[in-house]
Amino acid sequence: MTGATRAGGSRASSHARGWARVARAVAWPGLLLSCSAILATGFALGHETLFFNLSYAWIVCWLLLAERTLGYRADWQRPDGQLRADLAHTVLNKGLVQLLIVSILATGVLDHAAPTGLGAWPLAAQVVFGLVASEFGLYWAHRLGHEWPWLWRFHAVHHSVRKLWLVNTGRFHFVDSLESVLFSLPFLLLTGLSMDAIVWVSAITAYIGILTHCNVDMRCGALSLVFNTPELHRWHHAIDPAIGNNNYGENLMLWDQLFGTYYRRPGLAVDTIGIADYMPPGFLAQLALPFRWRRVQAAFAGVDEAA
Repeated sequence: MTGATRAGGSRASSHARGWARVARAVAWPGLLLSCSAILATGFALGHETLFFNLSYAWIVCWLLLAERTLGYRADWQRPDGQLRADLAHTVLNKGLVQLLIVSILATGVLDHAAPTGLGAWPLAAQVVFGLVASEFGLYWAHRLGHEWPWLWRFHAVHHSVRKLWLVNTGRFHFVDSLESVLFSLPFLLLTGLSMDAIVWVSAITAYIGILTHCNVDMRCGALSLVFNTPELHRWHHAIDPAIGNNNYGENLMLWDQLFGTYYRRPGLAVDTIGIADYMPPGFLAQLALPFRWRRVQAAFAGVDEAA
């Protein structure tokens, strides 16, 4: 190999590393902003539902590519045997609960006759206020899911994964999903926000949700002080409760900052994620587990002791 060839290869490698650094830095804000731009186009054309679906397809396609090219952990790219369960939870649990809420909103029974109060604010201001207000309910729903043992039985389905990637973003027991909706939606409806603002808040929640769970090495920097980012949410999935019982925010970290549950370790990588409790591998067994939690956990502990 000649010196010129080695120099050329070194420059190419340096350029590749440079582009990778740029991609890691712009991935999170770039995807969030581009999805928002697509949705804004839909609102302008009067087809917000269609364009939301397009924006979600956009972010999924990019994240599938990024998980292969900018992966956070190589071992998280290997199959974990939970693909079917993850998809079933997403479609039949998370999906159906969200469909129920969308159907209720679509009837128009919750529409305001005329914009009054907060509903008369500029749309951007309404969205910011809505994110903060709904986040208060989401924060406490999430925190109770960790700190109240009965609710943990349901939330444990989500935390039982041993890797994070975009497909298990929607892995939630239907009781867990309903709890989050019941804690957050009333905060939005009682504020008097316009339905357009509520749609925006819901869409942003969907975008940030899939971003936080993706297996992509994103470097979010100061954004992690304000928003829920992959860097923060991986710590939330740590198997050690002293670490995992932090970062409850869904979109914003405001309430974590105020209530002392904000956890960030820049430059360090989370090790093992998951739960110490037993979680059966099948979808139906996972649905049934919270209702027979003590019996199953005791039986599993007995197996461990015998082994």
